[in-house]
Amino acid sequence: MPGIHIDFHVLLLIAAAGVYAGMQNVLAGGGSFITFPALLLAGLDPLAANMTSTIALFPSQITSAVAGRSLLSDVGPIGFRRLFLVSCLGGACGAFLLLNTPATFFARLVPWLVLFATGVFAWGSFRRKPLHVAHVASPTLLIAIQAGIAVYGGYFGGGIGFLMLAALTVAGLPIRAATANKNVLAMAMNASAVLIFVFSKLINWPAVVALGLGGICGGLSGSWLMHRVPEKLLRGFVVMVGTLLTVWLFIR
Repeated sequence: MPGIHIDFHVLLLIAAAGVYAGMQNVLAGGGSFITFPALLLAGLDPLAANMTSTIALFPSQITSAVAGRSLLSDVGPIGFRRLFLVSCLGGACGAFLLLNTPATFFARLVPWLVLFATGVFAWGSFRRKPLHVAHVASPTLLIAIQAGIAVYGGYFGGGIGFLMLAALTVAGLPIRAATANKNVLAMAMNASAVLIFVFSKLINWPAVVALGLGGICGGLSGSWLMHRVPEKLLRGFVVMVGTLLTVWLFIR
């Protein structure tokens, strides 16, 4: 509910969740699978938890986008700026859609969104990577796919990284360029959402600060741990959290 008071010791636990989420995003992705349930357990309703998490994790997305900007690339005949614009507009549409979704309806929808996002994350983490990629024949199809991902990203966002990475690699981009493009496009769609969400009375700003600071610390730690922690272990943990969260949301 808007304006909910969170005790200091709970804020410390939220900050700890932010630390882990920051490391998770650097090492494997899927940090929102940690922050979203942490905010739910802190007492926020799903709508407030979703928007608060989006704002809190945004600074780390800016860092990731800036770090890979030298690897940005057009996708065949589609200029990167065009994809960037589509991502901004789609993210704004998704955010407006979320703000106009009744909290009770969103609460019923969340278990299905988490189930979908967990499935996408598991597929992106453990599927066999093809040795050769095919090129998307129609640039219009890629634009439509990116627009759909952007709307979903502004609305909920779980799994958008893997959805974009799949689309961009199938379109012919090498993995490093696809990752850099994905990071900037994710930042673009969330920038639109953040600019809209900051005016909502549902945002819990103490939680935003706690998560944001924790995420920054986690991002720095994740950079150090990048070559020291097995990535599959981290991805497996995120899938486990997503699965347990889905079950909990369906039965609660």
